[in-house]
Amino acid sequence: MATREQRLADFTTEGIPPEKVSCQLLCEDHVGTYMLPFVCQFHQGQWVNEKTGLPIDAKVVGWRPAGRSAPAI
Repeated sequence: MATREQRLADFTTEGIPPEKVSCQLLCEDHVGTYMLPFVCQFHQGQWVNEKTGLPIDAKVVGWRPAGRSAPAI
């Protein structure tokens, strides 16, 4: 199982992507980190589900352009 640091290393943890760029998000809760099963965009100051346009209710700790695969650990 990947550690928190290993997961974070695969994502950008500083700044925000350009508007309307499709991204995979790494989020964190009291159990640990997890990747959302859908693509999101940063739009008008908030993360939204790309398909529904609804805001994301999660603590986002990292992002990366969609389509980029994580290395096998």
